[in-house]
Amino acid sequence: MMMSNCTTVTEFLLLGFSDALELQRLHLAIFLIICLAALIWNLLVITLIGFDSHLHTPMHFFLMNLSILDIGSISVIVPRSMPNSILNTRLISYSGCVTQVFFYLIFITTDFAILTIMAYDRYMAICKPLHYEIVMNRRVCLQMAATAWSSAILYSALHTGNTFRLPFCHSNFINQFFCEVPHLFRPSFLDVFTSEIQILIFGACLAAGCIVFIFVSYIQIFTTGLRIPSEQGWHKAISTCLPHIIVVLLLGSTASIAYVKPRSGSPSALDLLVSVVYSMIPPMMNPVTYSMRNKDIKAALRQLLSWR
Repeated sequence: MMMSNCTTVTEFLLLGFSDALELQRLHLAIFLIICLAALIWNLLVITLIGFDSHLHTPMHFFLMNLSILDIGSISVIVPRSMPNSILNTRLISYSGCVTQVFFYLIFITTDFAILTIMAYDRYMAICKPLHYEIVMNRRVCLQMAATAWSSAILYSALHTGNTFRLPFCHSNFINQFFCEVPHLFRPSFLDVFTSEIQILIFGACLAAGCIVFIFVSYIQIFTTGLRIPSEQGWHKAISTCLPHIIVVLLLGSTASIAYVKPRSGSPSALDLLVSVVYSMIPPMMNPVTYSMRNKDIKAALRQLLSWR
């Protein structure tokens, strides 16, 4: 009976940062700076790893995958948000929203998977150095990356299809500046509370599995590091792991704050700020974090600049 009252939704109305023209221009400038910084840094990392044979190692191979994911995730969100500020509109088509959800889920899910693989790579390099080259050979690395990408694509397809099979009634307004699954349950007709809890539990289980694996890997790494007699060896072990720890904490903490905190009917400025931080800051900061602590990448950059 109530289903007959639903109308077909052809577009959604996203949340705007402000109605004031000056603040819209500020939003455009900030997003443009973040997007360009993320693209430049990540493309530089990909270029250095691709063209420097000294960087053709498992760790740098997964780092290149991480840079590709960072470019993808920020490209899905920011280019669609900036024209809205210029044209003073917040509309996004139904197909555009589906596309945004599908690709963003692929990139964020693969991101967690690659970070988990990178923790295993560091574990093998420090705890099992004699077996490292045998276990982490080129074929295994390619298989790990392919499994991470294909699993994320399958998960995203099922997740996106399950989300958009819901009838959208009452309102097409989304309390977010981009299409995000938990916020899409708000205007849907079905029992939003049950659906949202299910999706949060499933996503939390996947993320928790990755985090637990990373946590256990680093317990083993630090335990092994304490047994290294040389202070230089201990320092090298920690310095190679520190960038990865920072990236995991940055992504995990901001995403947890955004998804675990109670949702209000009208998001505050703090809600929007948290959304921007977890969706846009990690893609910009990841290559900087790795580059500043990675002597091989800095050496490759100096070589490229001297060659130029």
